[in-house]
Amino acid sequence: MPEPSSAAGSATASNAPRSLAEALRARDDESLAALLRARPDLLGPVPGDMTQLATRAGTRASVVRALDRLDRFALQTAEALAVAPDPCPYPVLESLLAGEHGASGEDNGARAELPRALATLRDQALVWGDDERLRLVRTARELLAPSAGRPSPTGLGPTVAEATAGMSPTRVQEIVAAAGLPATHDPVSAVTALTGLFTDPERMSALLDEAPAEAHQVLGRLVWGPPYGEVTPNPTAPVRWLRDRGLLLPASARTVVLPREVALHLRGGLAHRVTEPVAPAVPADREHRPQLVDANAAGQALAALSTVEELVKSWEHAGPPVLRAGGLSVRDLKRTAATLDATEATAAFWIELAYAAGLLAGDGEADERYAPTPAFDDWLELPPAERWSVLAAAWLPATRTAGLVGDQDSKGRTLSALGPELDRSAAPEVRRRVLELLAALPEGGSADPDVLLARLAWERPVRGTSALRAHLARWTLTEAEVLGVTGRGALAGPGRALLEHRDPAPLLAPLLPEPVDHVLLQADLTAVAPGPLRRALGDVLAVLADVESKGGATVYRFTPGSVRRALDAGRTASDLHAFLAEHSITPVPQPLAYLIDDVARRHGHLRVGAASSYVRCDDDAMLNEILADKRSAGLGLRRLAPTVLAAQAEPGALLDGLRAMGYAPAAESRTGDVLVARADAHRTPVRSAPVPVPDGPPVPDATLLGAAVRAIRAGDLAATAVRKEPGAGSASAAPAAAGELPRTSAAETLATVQAAALTGSAVWIGYVNADGAASQRVIDPVRVEGGFVTGYDHTADEVRTYALHRITGVAELAEEHL
Repeated sequence: MPEPSSAAGSATASNAPRSLAEALRARDDESLAALLRARPDLLGPVPGDMTQLATRAGTRASVVRALDRLDRFALQTAEALAVAPDPCPYPVLESLLAGEHGASGEDNGARAELPRALATLRDQALVWGDDERLRLVRTARELLAPSAGRPSPTGLGPTVAEATAGMSPTRVQEIVAAAGLPATHDPVSAVTALTGLFTDPERMSALLDEAPAEAHQVLGRLVWGPPYGEVTPNPTAPVRWLRDRGLLLPASARTVVLPREVALHLRGGLAHRVTEPVAPAVPADREHRPQLVDANAAGQALAALSTVEELVKSWEHAGPPVLRAGGLSVRDLKRTAATLDATEATAAFWIELAYAAGLLAGDGEADERYAPTPAFDDWLELPPAERWSVLAAAWLPATRTAGLVGDQDSKGRTLSALGPELDRSAAPEVRRRVLELLAALPEGGSADPDVLLARLAWERPVRGTSALRAHLARWTLTEAEVLGVTGRGALAGPGRALLEHRDPAPLLAPLLPEPVDHVLLQADLTAVAPGPLRRALGDVLAVLADVESKGGATVYRFTPGSVRRALDAGRTASDLHAFLAEHSITPVPQPLAYLIDDVARRHGHLRVGAASSYVRCDDDAMLNEILADKRSAGLGLRRLAPTVLAAQAEPGALLDGLRAMGYAPAAESRTGDVLVARADAHRTPVRSAPVPVPDGPPVPDATLLGAAVRAIRAGDLAATAVRKEPGAGSASAAPAAAGELPRTSAAETLATVQAAALTGSAVWIGYVNADGAASQRVIDPVRVEGGFVTGYDHTADEVRTYALHRITGVAELAEEHL
């Protein structure tokens, strides 16, 4: 027999726990705190005693949550216990996982790893009992045991006893006789005899040796599951042979099932076809020089900053509207993707990242639109490395998942960027785990994504959970690369600092190029920025020219529209000439100078104001030309005076219409001054970044765990304290059932607590506080006066005062519990 599991020492039959509550009561404080840390849902609220804790640990929702967090081998161990006898000795469990003939070590490490898996199940209160009587929590057994409607993950079917339940006694006796067993006096003993045959390797082998060859083929199709098969009303001879001897038992009128005992014999005693006791290794697929990884990641980080800045600035004048159900429309997502020169999936990631960092939000207006927040302006003032730190720090814990954009929810509705259905609470844990696996590789090493996904699937194998985690892991690898957390698939230095809760900015700053204060003007009306521009230069150039291409160097193109945009922003032609001459290391090309002068000469010649709107111009010939142009028909123009035209269109539409006709109008105020369009015209009110959705209750800290353990211990002391039976010389409280408060008269209560204060003994009281909450407590009274009793409360582990009129009853403790 193998040595007992190291998870918990083997207990003798005399002191073995008889319930999960007793098993929990036998734990030390450290082990109890470990349980509450692993399953924080057990703390909401703090259980009153061990019985409440055990009851809560066995609820379906809590058990499902605990099973979801088991690794593959711990889950396989629980699945094996679900099909094992209850209770199950350790050697039986070991044979289910390692086979009956694996002593030579050819069991893939299952025997060596079983103590660890069993310790995990015990630590999480999914298994209790000593190594002679291992018990799986009843709810977990119900979830993992096979049934007709829900096959077991092991592929095993029901036992002979379960499959024959409801079968006629005559039919059971016919099976016993056909199997070569003597007849019995009742169906129970017949089923026991049949079970004994199927679990006896020698007799079972002899029976199968008599089976036709085709019968072995039938068993081979069912042995690893599913164990159910359909049969016709007139089955073939091999199926009849198996059915007559109970090797196949009827599950319904047209289906048969392979009994569990038969399947285990055919499997060599294994509960699983493939046992995976050891986590798949994640080796380095490729290795790069760490300096190359960091440089590559820094380039990606710089591009990320540029992309986010471009995205947010593109929404600061007329951001996209917020859908009624929340989120961004498909059309606006496509428009943003075109602006960023990226795919829609990539654009959705940048949008969600800016939103998670608090740089974008809805403006809260009646016709709500997305716009930059005031935090965006503060973010722009930070050094580049610190700006990247803000983005990375928002990405790692975010539960909003951009990879879901474009998918459909359970009701068939398309999930939109910035929509309300993108939160996945598992996302932060998966991101961090992916980075941890990369961090475990040699510095500069990258992993094969498929191997990494296999490791994650082993760590969380529950179907549904593992599928989502696989998607999240793939998205993490892509997002980490474009954000600059990784470079060439390897974790970069700043990414490692982020993972270790250190500020990555000091590591990233030396890797980023210094901003430049100049551009190279070219004769084809373009300007080349040889690196990241200083903020003042970049802001002006972004208004004066359009970005044509990005990369190591950014190319800007000057157009009539871009020059007019700069003039609309309050710049004059002389300002623009001086700006370009100051910041270009090449002479200002003549075509560019001509372009600025030409647009400036015509800029503001026409004036548009609000009447509904009007056009004003000193040149009546130009107004005549506009009226004669067929393209102006939709503007609703008519002459009011030689130099004024009235329009039915709004001022903005009138400006756009005239510009489309080739003119360069300027908007003017009520006083006739030219209106200047500022780049930072629209900001939302102060908005906070979205709060990640927690994945269940938060993990309690050490202080809370210590307080919870003390409270449970104290409550358990009060609930399990042995009281004296009522009689002479003791309070005449009737024996209280579990959970019931003692009941005594006011006079008896006063006399008992006074006597306890005089003798220094402890008493058990029932107490109802001002809120009506009832509780049981064990106290050592030290003073009784003025209608109150003061004493040391073992439940609260402190001295407290209680009103006598709120004590429902009192009882003395038995002498051995004083």
